[in-house]
Amino acid sequence: MSTPVSAKDRILASIRSALHDVPKDERPEDVDVPRDYLDSHATGDVVELFVERVEDYRATVTRVPPEEVPAEIARILGDRGVENLVVPPGFPEDWLTGFTGTRLSDDPPLSAADLDAADGVVTTAAQGIALTGTIVLDAGPGQGRRALSLVPDLHLCVVRAWQVLADVPLAVRALVPHRPTTLVSGPSATSDIELDRVEGVHGPRTLEVLLIVDS
Repeated sequence: MSTPVSAKDRILASIRSALHDVPKDERPEDVDVPRDYLDSHATGDVVELFVERVEDYRATVTRVPPEEVPAEIARILGDRGVENLVVPPGFPEDWLTGFTGTRLSDDPPLSAADLDAADGVVTTAAQGIALTGTIVLDAGPGQGRRALSLVPDLHLCVVRAWQVLADVPLAVRALVPHRPTTLVSGPSATSDIELDRVEGVHGPRTLEVLLIVDS
């Protein structure tokens, strides 16, 4: 009786077959890989496209010059009724001068219950992707760990216009390999078998994007 071959065995066998003629001492950097493929399908103003695509996901985008960031953050948080705000380590202190509520530091890390009880979180971003309307978080300064952008019901994300890249390949190329990456495309949403959209199931119900543009 023959032994059943698993899908894993078939995949590994296919890889071994593809690599059978590769010298054992060859390293990945020894082979030149062509990179002349198209890396963006976006056309026109990438910042305008980013705004359009983010709003398609039912997120709110507010454009603001640098000098008005503190006032606009305070306005958005006030309009949303935020009294308890999670603030990741490294978030610019001068951006929160207008916020009069309670700030919850994530250093040491807040518990899941504390995050769930918070009214919202404010973060920076690593990148924006215009074609897909995606925000990239990589746990850098002002972004915090992944849970911060998933548990509170409101996520206010500050993105600088120069951080917006045209398309996914450009964004992937700019990623820092050792950082944990989270891709955010609008507020959390899903739909049931009848395609009724439900928001806030796997993350924040509301996504506010503050886009810093030149004055």
